[in-house]
Amino acid sequence: MGGPVLFEQVRPGRGGQPFVLRKFRTMREARAADGRPLPDAARVTRTGRLLRSLSLDELPQLWNVLCGDMSLVGPRPLLMQYLSRYTPQQARRHEVLPGITGWAQVNGRNALTHEQRFELDVWYVEHWSLSLDARILWLTGQTVLRRSGIASANHVTMPEFEGSARPEPEFTAEGDSSAC
Repeated sequence: MGGPVLFEQVRPGRGGQPFVLRKFRTMREARAADGRPLPDAARVTRTGRLLRSLSLDELPQLWNVLCGDMSLVGPRPLLMQYLSRYTPQQARRHEVLPGITGWAQVNGRNALTHEQRFELDVWYVEHWSLSLDARILWLTGQTVLRRSGIASANHVTMPEFEGSARPEPEFTAEGDSSAC
């Protein structure tokens, strides 16, 4: 695939603080005539597919763990631009260090919707324990060996998170009559 071998991208960590995530590069830099990157499916290489199917593209993140930016287990770090799109409940995923693997990864991985992943991430935050982390690490091994949930439906990677539908506030005719 040529160089660079590592893909580096700024991602939000604990408290939404930015850090540089490192992975093995699995896509080539290919652009359309207008200069925009081609879709992920057109850019991922044969070697990249293999690395992804075995989750080997994640190995450089062990450096992020050693540096204290990540943990082995925790919600996967997503993109910086998603921070403003989270509901307050979804943003709770940033109360802990992001992880190389997590509760969402062993319960569907990329086959889940963003909302399902965030719900699982918040469940993890609320139920964290060493025994849960050990269980997730064990289940991660099984998930990787089965190669399940690697890609989402019709995508090589997860589609962009545009934000969750937020319920409109409910107003009633009864209540505070001093409101304008």
